[in-house]
Amino acid sequence: MALRVGTPAKINLWLEIVRKREDGYHDLSSLMLPVAVYDHVEVAWSHEGGVRLSCDSAEVPDDRGNLAWRAADAYLEAAGVTRGVSIRLEKNIPVGAGMGGGSSDAAAVLLALNRLSENPLSEAVLHRLAVGLGADVPFFLHCVPALATGIGERLLPVHGIPDYPLLLVKPPISVSTGWVYGSLKLTRGESRIKLRSFLDRPWHLSEVLRNDLETVTLNEYPQLGQIKCWLMENGAVGSLMSGSGPTVFGVFAEQRLADGAGELARRVWKDCRVDVTRVLGTPVSARS
Repeated sequence: MALRVGTPAKINLWLEIVRKREDGYHDLSSLMLPVAVYDHVEVAWSHEGGVRLSCDSAEVPDDRGNLAWRAADAYLEAAGVTRGVSIRLEKNIPVGAGMGGGSSDAAAVLLALNRLSENPLSEAVLHRLAVGLGADVPFFLHCVPALATGIGERLLPVHGIPDYPLLLVKPPISVSTGWVYGSLKLTRGESRIKLRSFLDRPWHLSEVLRNDLETVTLNEYPQLGQIKCWLMENGAVGSLMSGSGPTVFGVFAEQRLADGAGELARRVWKDCRVDVTRVLGTPVSARS
């Protein structure tokens, strides 16, 4: 039996880098929101041993270099499963975009294998496996809006987030997350954005749209700043780079405004990937 699931992307409505830890990671505070741009992951048992992975994108490795491959390997070891696994990825989330596509695929593999195995691993064990794979992977185990702290592994589900209409613009550049964090000059020392104040006024976005990583990435890639300005000039109520970039998103007051700006963006930013979508803020299953 094969199990096929849709697994969403994410944006960071804010991303504060609080401090660098002794282990080299960074403590952060970020409101992570799932968005309705999906990869599709198909997982099945295989008669062959080990992990086999195929993908419809040439940008994505089909071996241990793929986070979904490593997720399957980690699951098999933790669950003591000796059967082989076959994984098929259909990529729609842009690769290396700051939208968590690889992490989302990895979480989907963990959940799919647990369902195929009739749920032998607890939620706590799955969370531990996810943390070992990457800081964003735990978020995608649940795919609900959450305040992420620590290195991203401590998650507080957040209710009352609007289904913000979004316009996503990703230029054809690649940004190294390691380079961004390594180039960051830390001055914050503590989180300044307060969740309670945001939830009282969720459309006052100018107060919360902050990404400390922009100080590095926008300086190196001026086009990202140009896209942010363009989105604001064309109806967005707020704009920000997601994660370490290079995707820039604009939040719109109404879906029709995002749709109209999306049509124009496809003409203006012809070399960019453009998506009109929305935040999955309603507390329902985000997987399709």
